[in-house]
Parts: sequence; C-alpha cells; structure tokens
Amino acid sequence: MAFGGGARASLCALVAASALLLGAPAVGATAATTIAVSPALEPIETVEPEPADETEPPESPLPTPTPTPTGTAEPTGSPEPETSAPTEPPETEEPTPTPTPAEEPTPTPSESPVPTQVPAVPPAAATATTSVWSWIIAAVVLVVAAGILVVARRRSEDEDVAEAAVPAASDAPKTALESAARTAATQAAMEEIGEAMTDAGYSVATVRETLEDVARANNLVGAEIIVFPTALLVSSRGDGPSGTGAVSSGEHDLLLHQVDELQGVVDDARAGIVDPAEIRARIARMRAARPPYSPVQRGAGYVLVSAGLSVLLGASWTGVVFAALLGAAVGTALLAGERLAGRYRALLSVGIAFGVALVVLLGLRLGLDSGVLPALIAPLVVLLPGALLTVGSIELATGQMVSGAGRLAAGAMQLVLLAIGIVAAGALVGIPSLEVAPSSTGLGVVAPWIAVALFGVGIVVYKCANRASLGWILVVLYVAYGAQVLGAVFFGGVLSALIGALVAMPVAVLVARRPHGPSALVSFMPAFWLLVPGALGLVGVASVLGGDAGGSASLITTTATVVGISLGVLAGTAVSSRLGRPVL
Repeated sequence: MAFGGGARASLCALVAASALLLGAPAVGATAATTIAVSPALEPIETVEPEPADETEPPESPLPTPTPTPTGTAEPTGSPEPETSAPTEPPETEEPTPTPTPAEEPTPTPSESPVPTQVPAVPPAAATATTSVWSWIIAAVVLVVAAGILVVARRRSEDEDVAEAAVPAASDAPKTALESAARTAATQAAMEEIGEAMTDAGYSVATVRETLEDVARANNLVGAEIIVFPTALLVSSRGDGPSGTGAVSSGEHDLLLHQVDELQGVVDDARAGIVDPAEIRARIARMRAARPPYSPVQRGAGYVLVSAGLSVLLGASWTGVVFAALLGAAVGTALLAGERLAGRYRALLSVGIAFGVALVVLLGLRLGLDSGVLPALIAPLVVLLPGALLTVGSIELATGQMVSGAGRLAAGAMQLVLLAIGIVAAGALVGIPSLEVAPSSTGLGVVAPWIAVALFGVGIVVYKCANRASLGWILVVLYVAYGAQVLGAVFFGGVLSALIGALVAMPVAVLVARRPHGPSALVSFMPAFWLLVPGALGLVGVASVLGGDAGGSASLITTTATVVGISLGVLAGTAVSSRLGRPVL
C-alpha cells in the first residue's frame, strides 16, 4: 500500500521521537528528519529524571504509557520509608520522667482543711432531752434523801460512842490463840470467811483486806493470803508447823439476806470479838438459812422487777404488759434452775434469751409498736453481768490483773450467750423494720419514779433481802437514779452512770452504819441492776453477731459505761473509806 509524502514524514517523526525517548537512534531515518524533530525534543532530555516532565508529550499519547513505570518506580518506593521509621520510637520515652516532679507541690493545699475538721460541740445541757419536771423531781429526791441521811448519821454517831469500849474486852481471847490448835482453827475460820465473801460477790482486794484484819485480830502473824474469783489460798505460820489451805469458791451465789448476815460475821471477826469456832458455826447457819419469801412470792417479785425496768427503758403500756408476762416466765425458769450446775446454767441462759426474743419479735411482726422492744431487755436483767463487769473493771484498776481479766472474760461470755439466743430468734422469725425514737414513752414524767419503787420492791422480794432493809434500799435506789438523771443532763448519757455510782456509794455506806440497816453491798447491788451496764452491751453484741457493723458503737458505749461505774465506785469508796466498811 503506497503512502503519501505527508504521511510518511509524520511516521518518520513518530519513530524518531520514540527512539529518542528510548535512547536509541531511529533506523532508516534521514538526517533531515532528525534535524527537524530535534528542536522539539531537546527540552525532554533535560527534564528526563523528573517525573513531572512526563506530562509534556500530550501530542503523542500512544508511546507515553509504556516508559513511565520503569523510570518512576526506582526513586519513589525505597528511600521514603527508611527515614521515618527509626526516628519516632525514642521520642515516646521522653514523657515518662516528667509527671513525677510535677506532682510534688500537691501537699501544700492539704493543710487548709485541717482546721475545718474540728466541729463545735455544745454542752450536754443544751442538747438534753430530759424534761424540766424530771430535773425538778430528781433534785427534790436528792434533797429529801440527803435530809434522811443527815438524821441517820447523827444517830449513828451517838451509837458509835457506846460501841467504842467493846474491843477492849477482846484482849483475852487474842492471847489464847498462840497454840497450834488455835492457829489451825483461825486458818479454817479465815477460809470459811473468804469463801463466803467470794460467793457474795466481793472483790478480791476486799476479801484479802478482810482476811488480813481477821488474822491480825487473832494474833496470826505471817499469814499469806491469795484470793482468786474461784479459789482461795491461806498459809499460816504460828508456833507450830505452818499449814496451807486451799478452798474452791464462787460456785454458790448468796441471796441478799445471807449477804447481810455474812457482813455481821465479818465485822465481828475483824474486831476479834468472836471465837473462830463461832465464826464457822455462824457461817454454816447463814448458808443453811431458808429464804424469807416463798418461791411464788419470789416469782411475783420478778414480775415487778421486769415491769419496772421496762418503764425505765422507755416502754409503752403494751411493752410493760409484755415485760410483766415474760418476767413471770423467766422468774419461774430461774427459780427452777437455781440448783443446776454451771454448765447447765449456760444453756439455761441461752434458752431464756431465745424464748424472750422470740415472743417480742413475733409481737413486732404482728404489728405492735416499737414500745414493746424494751421487753426484750427487762426480763433478762438478772442474767445481765453488770456487777461482774464492774467488779472486774475495779480489780483491773486496783492492780488485780488476773482476777479482773477473769471476771471481764466471764462477763463478756455471759453477754455472748444471751446475744446468741437473741440472734437465733431473729434468724428464725426475722426482724421487722422499726423506727425507735428515744424517750418515746407516753407514760408521763412521774412514771419512771414509780417504776423505781416497783423495781426496788421486786428486787427485795426476788433476791430475798430482809424486810427491814426495804426502806433503805429504796433510798439508795432513788439517790442513784436521781443522780443519774441529773448527770445525763450535764454530762451526757455515758457519764451519767459514773455520777450515779459516785453518789450512791457513800449513801450505801452511811445506810450500813444504821443498827438495822443493810450492809453496803446489799443496798448497793440493786443499784447495779438499776443502772443496767450490761443492757446496752447485750444489744450491741446481738447487732454484731447479726452482721450489723453499727453494733460496735453500742459496745464502745457499754465499755465506757462500765468504766464510768467503776470509777464512780472507786471515787465513792475513797470518799467513804474512813467509815471502815467494804462495799465491793
């Protein structure tokens, strides 16, 4: 096929341009064609390595796509990723040391909230919930009791003058106790006295002091005495061979009429006016004495104790009825279990607590008001180890570590036993949601003062105090409760027990100086149960065993209450020490 001259010239130009782009001269091209195309291809040779010049040959679109991938792939791929990868990793390690010095100046602003943490605490009188009439009644009761004690004190001073010459007649029997037989008899009498005093609930310091006075009054020189709550060791050294006696004690509790008789024996033995054989005979008669009240009367007395204490704890009328009924049942069970051994008494305590809690919680389940709740504590008042914890605290404060720790451990165990019964009853029937308001009783302002009299009469009958002791016991109870009410106004609820014990102790000692007055322990023991140091602790232990962490606050309050009563007893003993009669 023949081409024209123009077509042939254009074809030769395309071949020459392709040869120049590929770097080889065109075969069969004339010199004229190369010269004619060269001016148009010179700028392409200078811009060959740059990828941007590939866009210039728009006039010939067919050969341009083939050479472009070969020249552009070499410079673009390899050098660019090598420089970026190794430079950036070390820069990440730089921010690690910077945050530590930057946080050092932070403790400076923490000093500012320190003064704001001290809240303003108003006086206890400003926040007291006790009514004004209760203050007035408490003040009147204390004034009347003070007048009675002043009159009794003047009469007792006149009688002490007549009794001052009695110890002079005791010189003769003292000189006759130098033989070995008399030494053995004196040691046996000391063992009987120590065992009886431990059963009565005296502290080991009081028992030891009393036995030392008895040994001194009977010319028993060099006697060594070791007293524990459950054991007594007496070692005597006379003209003959020395002997040591060991007696177990604390296993048989004494009633109040027995404690009163024992105090008379102790006073005579300390003065040295009775024979050792007579001491042992009187103690034996004291232990064998029948109670002045029948079991039915004692059960009725426990009903009064439970009902009166429920009023003092803030019960409603329904709660008082519940407490009286439960008091009858608990009193019957306690009277039936007086002759049980110690291991069975522990089970009896758990069973009584379980039964009382079961009845009260079922009543709350049936929709009764929260005023029934004090009926949970009032029937258990005699089982509460208030006196045990207080005497243990006194012994610890006076250096008797073994006895004090033992009594505190026994008291804590008694609380745990009672709390286990309450927790078991709560787990069986459940505990409903309650809103217990303090002082929610609607019984009136005079009701607590009437309840004190009911409590006093009931405790005298149930614990079998002498009938002549009833009036004096009521005086001590009213003084203790009145002082506690006023102490709660000015010092708060925890220290109110301290004030009550501090005031009641000298009053009990003054009452004991009366010819027909009860011993200090007999008139003061009901005040222990009135102040109820173990009631708060029972609720706290039950709360802790039930999984309530808030019960620990109640345990702390109980500890402070027990310590407060102990300090009050110690202070009251220091005030009345010159009267010469042991109280605890």
